[in-house]
Amino acid sequence: MSKQNKDTMAPHPSTTHPLELIALFRRWRPSPLRNLAYTLVWNCLVGALLAVVLRIVGDKPLLYLLAGCLLTSNLIGLSIHAALNLLWHWVPSSRPGTRSPVMRACRILLTFCCAVFGLIVSEAILGGQVPFRGQLPGASLMKMLPYAAVIALVMVTILAAGERRLAREMAAARQQEQMAEAARLLAEAKLRALQAQIEPHFLYNTLANVVSLIGPDPARARHMLERLIDFLRASLSASRAERSTLGAELDLAAAYLDLLAVRMGARLAWRIEAGEDVRALPLAPMLVQPLVENAIMHGLEPKVEGGEIVVRARRTDEGLCVEIADDGIGLADVAPRPGGGVGLSNLRERLRSLHGPAARLQLMENHPSGVISRLLLPLERT
Repeated sequence: MSKQNKDTMAPHPSTTHPLELIALFRRWRPSPLRNLAYTLVWNCLVGALLAVVLRIVGDKPLLYLLAGCLLTSNLIGLSIHAALNLLWHWVPSSRPGTRSPVMRACRILLTFCCAVFGLIVSEAILGGQVPFRGQLPGASLMKMLPYAAVIALVMVTILAAGERRLAREMAAARQQEQMAEAARLLAEAKLRALQAQIEPHFLYNTLANVVSLIGPDPARARHMLERLIDFLRASLSASRAERSTLGAELDLAAAYLDLLAVRMGARLAWRIEAGEDVRALPLAPMLVQPLVENAIMHGLEPKVEGGEIVVRARRTDEGLCVEIADDGIGLADVAPRPGGGVGLSNLRERLRSLHGPAARLQLMENHPSGVISRLLLPLERT
């Protein structure tokens, strides 16, 4: 995993705000302004709740209690907010998620000090009448320490709960990512195994044709053997490559078609129509070749007089369009063959693993005869 990905997955202080324990408040993306607003909301909720509790157990007016509790809660909460964010900014290793006992102790101590500071300031502003201090006389620092300790423990407990939630979500996200990656690699492995297997009867027939031509037409036999070598070399390279270009895939298709043209003679004509602008586009390997083979096997070979294969590639508004058109026997007249349809099923599965729903494989009639196989692909970023 790259450093950038690790940094993205690392816990950040903005993702462990107390309000994020409530699912509703996890809808908005963390930011300094959002976190400050959340802190104000949190402070007001705590202050209002404390005022209601004090009103129930005491006899002081609710408005009096509410004003004092809101002031005290905001002073303490904003102090903790500012102090922790400064600590996280200056000492990144102290951010939530760290397993260092020293850093955790520093956060607890800092929270405790902020609580003491907020109580002292609120005492000064309210003239020694902090609502939840009850009837304790004076404003001695020692009498504030228990309150500050309770506040610090509550805040640390809430932040720890947020860290545990974040850790669970990150673990679940990593597991989903690993499962998706494993599925993609499995699909790729299956396809590579299929790609690496040259159909035996194709290889045997080609070599048999070479042998039969050595005596009567050695030049043609040599040309056929050279094209077979070119095709095998290109096919092996393509099956091992993780990335390719449309031009390389079209060259592989050209080597295959040129080889078959020697074997089939006048029964096969072919051409490739693709500009230099599209030939340079990135493309996953072995997407075009299976469709060319499918057109030959199911379209032209069963037709006595043969026909023509045309490979076209162009840009569209959606991305890249690659068409393999033949004027063979067509979809309706295709006779069932052992393993028929497996190649297209594997290709569709690979398209889903590579591009998801953004890629499509379409089969349609090529009037007056034959089939058009159309690949619609999003443009890959280099």
